[in-house]
Amino acid sequence: MDRFLGRYATYAYAIMRIITGFLFMWHGTQKLFGFPPSQGGGGELSTLMAVGGGIELIGGILIMIGLFTSVAAFISSGTMAVAYFGWHFSMQQFLPIQNRGELAVLYCFVLLYIAARGSGIWSVESIFFRNRPETT
Repeated sequence: MDRFLGRYATYAYAIMRIITGFLFMWHGTQKLFGFPPSQGGGGELSTLMAVGGGIELIGGILIMIGLFTSVAAFISSGTMAVAYFGWHFSMQQFLPIQNRGELAVLYCFVLLYIAARGSGIWSVESIFFRNRPETT
């Protein structure tokens, strides 16, 4: 029996990649430019936050348009792992739901999946590399 909506898996993946990149990009603009304003208010932009914001902004754009997708998603995934273990994780609040790190963990693993799967359809890479076989 075919999977439920299995014939649309390629399109669903493309939509997930585009939306993930779009949302990830806005985290970078928030850190670097203060737009859109965060609920907690702005703070000092440290060097580490500027690097993270740059990776989020540039990585998000590259993932969204599907250019250097695997590399951008892998670096972005690592950035989210650093964000979780550097800012959220503690032995007193072990679970991501307790330490407000669930978004970092979710981004980390979704981006890792995108890094493994690549750009797929509706991407700049698919325009230049049409001969490449699509994997599911």
